[in-house]
This record gives sequence, structure tokens and C-alpha cells, in this order.
Amino acid sequence: WAIAHRLAIMGASTVRAATPVVPSMQRQALSAQRGSSAQFGSGIANKVSVPAPALPTSVALPHMTTQPAVILSMGLAAVFGALAVFKLFGAVPQQRRWAMAAEVGKTGREIDKFIPMLESKKESAAELMAQMADPDVLSDNERYQKIAKTLSSLTSTVEKYDRYLQIEQELEEIDMMIDDAAGDAEMEAYAKAEAASLLKEREELETELTILLLPVDKMDDKNIMLEIRAGTGGDEASIWAGDLLRMYERYAANNGWSASLVSYSEAEGAGYKEVVVEIKGENVYSKLKWEAGVHRVQRVPATETQGRIHTSTASVAVMPEVDEVDVVIDDKDITLTTARSGGAGGQNVNKVETAIDLIHKPTGIRIFCTEERSQLKNRIRAFQILRAKLYEIEMEKQMSEITSRRKAQIGTGARSEKIRTYNFKDSRVSDHRIKVNYDLTNFLNGGCGAAITDLIADDQKTLLEEMVASL
Repeated sequence: WAIAHRLAIMGASTVRAATPVVPSMQRQALSAQRGSSAQFGSGIANKVSVPAPALPTSVALPHMTTQPAVILSMGLAAVFGALAVFKLFGAVPQQRRWAMAAEVGKTGREIDKFIPMLESKKESAAELMAQMADPDVLSDNERYQKIAKTLSSLTSTVEKYDRYLQIEQELEEIDMMIDDAAGDAEMEAYAKAEAASLLKEREELETELTILLLPVDKMDDKNIMLEIRAGTGGDEASIWAGDLLRMYERYAANNGWSASLVSYSEAEGAGYKEVVVEIKGENVYSKLKWEAGVHRVQRVPATETQGRIHTSTASVAVMPEVDEVDVVIDDKDITLTTARSGGAGGQNVNKVETAIDLIHKPTGIRIFCTEERSQLKNRIRAFQILRAKLYEIEMEKQMSEITSRRKAQIGTGARSEKIRTYNFKDSRVSDHRIKVNYDLTNFLNGGCGAAITDLIADDQKTLLEEMVASL
């Protein structure tokens, strides 16, 4: 290498003697080849990289010599000079990229398995956009709305995937910059810092895209009817049902949802034997479906005189609202009578039969609705509750026929399984499905969202494992 270095110097001296080069041209060529530090810093501020200005196809050097000895010396200088540079920097471009990946990121990613699925969604979105521009679709409002809704469900995935592809391209550009900046410590530091930021964003996008690819429950965006029934424990179970009702009302308020009582049966002491509340809002079912099951409480009841801890239960059923087309109700299967509501509301509810008593004969379901002050509104509400209950029954039938490895049942109620214990002595809430504990006071004040988030994450993990196994 010492010999190569000396030959390079000798060759360069010969070239300078035979072919003088204008100094400004040297600076221009160097700047065009590597880019100045100022240009690179500006590129980081505005974009990940700034392409170097294109070199001219040929540069006419003044007084170019044609002597064989000089040409041979120039060739030797170029060869040995290149070898010297290779030895000096000691890594080929690909090796430097691997070194950078080891330093600021990692190679080999799970998302690669899902690229075909993402490409398929991108193509579907493009096709839907083309359909929306079709005059036939524009003239059919129902068809247009259906296509628009489907496209809307793909938009987030496609936008994130486009950004993911853009980051991949920018990382390739940074790799090339590092190759060109070999030996320029400042430029390499800038490039690696930008690469680290992009790799972090890419990792976040990979997680988001993976979640977006998971199967979606078609009922997740539905409003719900949430039913709470007192279980074992006598009066304490009824009080506990009332406590659960208040917990869900607070949780709904925290999420900006509306909650209104639909029907209820009060206990003699306090609380409820049974209560149904309607909760409306964005993606209500997707979150509250995890509350279906038996909720156990361990505490000293207000009626206990000797301070003994009692165990009581209340069951929660979460029923998504369904359209009439989803459940067929035969008028011959319905027995419907009216009654006076009684209670607050003026003489109208006491003298006029505004309450609706509805019985579905095939299932024996009975609904007594007194929420509204008019008979018509109570009738509509009673049928609405009946449709939700019948839908729940059908879902239970279907789910009972499917052997699933998932830890939670989706939309079935799962009343036979204890899902959670509320321990007042230790001020602790234990979710038995994921084996995680939470603070009791915060939980009952509407802070059950932490448990719901953990349950969703656990379910997504299971779904992801199943999806990967199926690929």
C-alpha cells in the first residue's frame, strides 16, 4: 500500500505537469460528486436527502496530453489510488449499510409477510375510487354510499402503507448518501441521525399496519343494549348491579357516548334486579363487548352487622343494535298488551295505557317498556330491544358450534364464565382472562378503559399469531 500510495502521488504529479487543471473546476467536480455539507444540512431540514447536481457527460480539460508514458502513468495512478482509498475506508457500500442497520435499526421484519395483503388493499382502493367516478354509480345514491363506506374503511391502511413505502425509498437514498460521504464524518452523522428517525417511524407504521390487517368484527361500530342482571347474593347482588350501571355510565361519559335507561326492575331495598341501558357513540360495541360475563364482588355489605365479607355476582350482556333486516320477527310470534305506566310524568302516564308489555312466544322473552310517555314510542323501543335479544341468541348458537382458541368470546355474553373479581378489602380489580390487576376506586369511577385496552391488545396478539400461522 505504501508503493501504491507513492505511485498515486507520482502519477498525480505527472498529470498536473502535463495537464494543468483549473482549480475552480476541481472544486466544482468535488462538490458535484459528494455534495457540500451545507447542502446536506439543508436537505435534512426540508427533506431526507438532496440529490447531487448531475455531472456533465464530458469535461474538456485544456491541453490534454496524448503522450503514451503520461497516459500509462495516469492509469496506474487511478488504479493504485482506488485501491488505496478502498484500504483506507475498509468497507464496501453494502457492508456499510449492514453496519448502519446494526447501529440504528434491525434487518428482517415481520411486515414483509403482509406486503401482498397491503398491495391488495391498495389496488382495491384504487378500483373503488375509479368506480366512484363512474356516472352510473354517481346516479345511484345507495350504491355510491356503499362504495364510499368501503373505501373509507381502506383509506387509513392505504395512507399508512404509502408513507411506509416513502420511508423505504428515503432510507435507500440515505444509504447512497453514506456511500458517497465515505470519510466525511459530519455528513455520515447527519445521515445516520435521519435514518434513526425514519426507522423509528417505520417501526410504528409496521405495528399500525399489522393491526389494521387483523380481522374486524363487523359489529364493532354498532351501538349497544347493555343488560345487567343481579345474580347470587340477594339484596347485595342488586346493589352490585346498580354499582356496575353507574360504572358504565361514567365510562360512557368519559368516551363522549350517550347512555340512557331503557327498562329496569328495581329491587326492594336498593339497586336493580335487572336494568337495560342503551349506549350510543363511536365504536361502542368494539370496546364494551369485552364486559360480557359474570362480575363477582367481594365486600362487606351495608346490611352486614358483623363485618363479614360476602361474595355476590351480577351478569352483564352486551347486545349490538341490529337492523330489522338482520332479524326477522313474525307478528304471529308476538303477544303485545298495553298497561298504565304509573310513576312520574303527570296524569297522562297514570290514566293512559302508554306502557308496552311484549312477549315473544318462541323464546319466552318478555319486555315491559315504560321509558317513553307515548305508547307508540314504547312499542318501537320494545321491538328494538327484542331484535337485539334475538340477535344475541342467534350469535350464541353460531358461536357454540365453533371451536376457537381465542380466550374471549366475541359478542356472546359468556354469562357462565366469571371474568372479573372486584375485591373491596384489597382495593383491587382482577381480570381473570388476562390475569391483570387494577385499582378498584379508579375502575368503578369509569376507569375500566385500561382493562378494556389490555383485553383488546391480548386479542390482537392472538389474532396476529393465527394470521401469521395461516400465511
